[in-house]
Amino acid sequence: MKFTLQHADPQTKARAGKLETDHGTILTPIFMPVGTAGSVKAVHQHELLDPIHAQIILGNTYHLYLRPGLDILEKAGGLHRFMGWDRPILTDSGGYQVFSLSGTRKIKEEGVMFKSHIDGSKHHFTPENVMDIQRTIGADIIMAFDECTPYPCEYGYARKSMEMTHRWLKRCMNRFDETEGKYGYSQTLFPIVQGSVYKDLRVQSAQFIADQGREGNAIGGLSVGEPAEMMYEMTEVVTDILPKDKPRYLMGVGTPANILECIALGVDMFDCVMPTRNARNGMLFTSEGIINIRNEKWKDDFSPIDPAIGSSVSSFYSKAYLRHLTISKEILAAQIASIHNLSFYLWLVGEAREHILAGDFASWKTEMVKKVSTRL
Repeated sequence: MKFTLQHADPQTKARAGKLETDHGTILTPIFMPVGTAGSVKAVHQHELLDPIHAQIILGNTYHLYLRPGLDILEKAGGLHRFMGWDRPILTDSGGYQVFSLSGTRKIKEEGVMFKSHIDGSKHHFTPENVMDIQRTIGADIIMAFDECTPYPCEYGYARKSMEMTHRWLKRCMNRFDETEGKYGYSQTLFPIVQGSVYKDLRVQSAQFIADQGREGNAIGGLSVGEPAEMMYEMTEVVTDILPKDKPRYLMGVGTPANILECIALGVDMFDCVMPTRNARNGMLFTSEGIINIRNEKWKDDFSPIDPAIGSSVSSFYSKAYLRHLTISKEILAAQIASIHNLSFYLWLVGEAREHILAGDFASWKTEMVKKVSTRL
């Protein structure tokens, strides 16, 4: 993997870059649609290419490990071939999912014992076997196994958890470096900064992660319920320390406004289930603001969903028609809304990149944050 920093905004910490992988080039800042179990919900792979223009998608180690299972993925030749996607894929380590199973898992130094949410069967994740699992899944970018602390979280627990995450990272790197990918292309490992919302822990963790010298770095443990201002503060603390010549990935973030604010703080990569999850519930993100398509005000609005973003789906269907489908519980409603929301997210980060390159990102961002936060 190769990262080239192409331009830095003069008034903020925003950056435009180019990330090259064996499955293609990613222009940053970028948003990654979440394809948890090898599928971005309600969206075909050809729609991810056009009209969404996704450059990289995310898969989930925990879910893919449980179903379809590693034997199927290996027989298929890896996740790319299994799902018919020839662009880059990032897999998270499964840590967030395992730790969200708080009632059915036990964390020890060796790793985590947990019960499957599908059938209650017992499984064991360690830093080593999570590297092996992600090698088998075959993502271009794989994540270190970490503990994602909840919010709120006591300082003592956050410190112990961070220290264990660092020890686990060493084990992840050792295993990763002594193994090779299975499908003839290269993979890279991103460590994850932890430390909850404690500045001294975030500083300590960011310095430790920076010292490992990997090809990219991630920021975890945010967007877990803490106030947005706290998320921004911790993100800035970390981006000020992580190396400027490596991509920075903020995990699980967020709203359009969150993404714009964090681009301004020096983040390059984002993922979140929000555009697809909210789409299925009738919430649309648009270039003019947020629409609850169930509201009666859209009943006879025959204008396109959002012609400004250049997506064929967003220009073709009217708000009135999408409201009718949503109220009628038609499956097509979830499809249209999901494609639209993802098209909007990719349009938004693409616009951010253009304004970084043009040198007027700061003023554009201020205006856009107001727009995308407005409820229409």
